[in-house]
Amino acid sequence: MRTWVLHVDLDQFIAAVELLRHPELRGRPVVVGGDGDPTRPRTVAATATYEARARGVHSGTPLRTALRRCPEAVFLPSDPPAYEVASARVMAVLRGFPADVEVWGWDEAFLGVRTADPEGLARDIQRAVRERTGLSCSVGIGDNKHKAKLASGFAKPAGVHRLTGETWAGQMHHRPADALWGIGAKTAAKLADLGIHTVAQLAAADPGRLAARFGPVNGPWLRYLALGKGEAEVVTTPWIPRGHSRETTYREDLTDPAEISAQVAELARRVTADAAGAGRAIIRVTVKVRFAPFVTQTRQTTLPAPTTDPGAVTRAALDALARFALDRPVRLLGVGAGYQMPARTGQARR
Repeated sequence: MRTWVLHVDLDQFIAAVELLRHPELRGRPVVVGGDGDPTRPRTVAATATYEARARGVHSGTPLRTALRRCPEAVFLPSDPPAYEVASARVMAVLRGFPADVEVWGWDEAFLGVRTADPEGLARDIQRAVRERTGLSCSVGIGDNKHKAKLASGFAKPAGVHRLTGETWAGQMHHRPADALWGIGAKTAAKLADLGIHTVAQLAAADPGRLAARFGPVNGPWLRYLALGKGEAEVVTTPWIPRGHSRETTYREDLTDPAEISAQVAELARRVTADAAGAGRAIIRVTVKVRFAPFVTQTRQTTLPAPTTDPGAVTRAALDALARFALDRPVRLLGVGAGYQMPARTGQARR
């Protein structure tokens, strides 16, 4: 008996929920996004089935592009309330097991378990999720969250995979640095500038050199990831969103600064109402501007105190907007609210 971390990741979750409602579409390329109209400009795919992904359609693909790449695809509108209900059913199944469950969103959760047979438990979880919800999941097994998260990726679709300190080098050292959870394309490009391309090279890198390039905290942390290190504690406190955002893509580009300001103010009032309705206080406001054709920039303002006052949030949003050079047509505006987080309790068994 020993302690393990399992990462349960639902396979093609949003698309899978839609296939439960439309079983006649199984085996066909299905794309979910917007109102389901692929000819509507400036809407993107929320997800796609594996059949559509094989044709180059992925999350974030513009629906018009998806239609060109896969004209035989079936396009369905996005239905977030249905996905929330399906996710809640899955998480209820997971909480029925002898495990600490930490929910990370609609389609994934970490489980802290103590067992001599993690693979057997993983298969039991997969069977229970499928029998009770009709959904499939992949399960990664590790001795920390980082390894478990990566392992579930290796397990897709609907498989079980274990990644531990003993197998880390063999499975990870030859992979590119951005295969690690927490390293994206931009960070990988900066690492490449230092001659660091693989996980093995990052693991062997000089921490001082990394600190000089990425900062005294982030630099050594990147090497920490390459060594397979990570948090092993699973926290059972219910998942609480760290923020909420509203955004709008405009059918015609905005060019009038007064109209842009008015749109940002309206989005700020809406996210404030969302926060108040959820009983959350706002501590940060982020404004996103996507210029034509597709350049996206963000600016953030930290509030002097947590608030749900629409006036304060709107002023902060407009202050952030003032830091943009609005010298190009604007195709999308967004306002995000970062919430004050409650103290975490209910830590997992060690």
